[in-house]
Amino acid sequence: MRGHERTRRDHATELTQDYAEAIAELIAQTGECRVRDLAKRFAVSHVTVNRAIARMKRDGFADTEPYAPITLTDKGKTLAEFSERRHRIVFRFLTALGVSERTASIDSEGIEHHVSEETLLLMEQFGAKQDGTKSAIL
Repeated sequence: MRGHERTRRDHATELTQDYAEAIAELIAQTGECRVRDLAKRFAVSHVTVNRAIARMKRDGFADTEPYAPITLTDKGKTLAEFSERRHRIVFRFLTALGVSERTASIDSEGIEHHVSEETLLLMEQFGAKQDGTKSAIL
């Protein structure tokens, strides 16, 4: 696989994770998720969201019908939980270092996609030591 193909695939995976996490959050907050909600959240067009959701549906992460809310399949829910967990660990690690919550929230969005499981485990252990809780992974 060439470098640009790998980069493109990795970017598509990141987008799928971000969309799954956002869909799960919107459903938890409002009871449903619609294209307009995601377009507003990501500041993109409805067309961009529809393309992303079509890929998610093709790959088995989401279900949707015209004019109906978007739902996550079991596979999509698992991905959303995975992504949210990584985000939470990175966010906690950054705030434990003294990074402001606003900056930690922004930075964790990018870092969560590129950190190894080994590094994530150490981030979680460090965060747990700082706030006196136990690591959920252990």
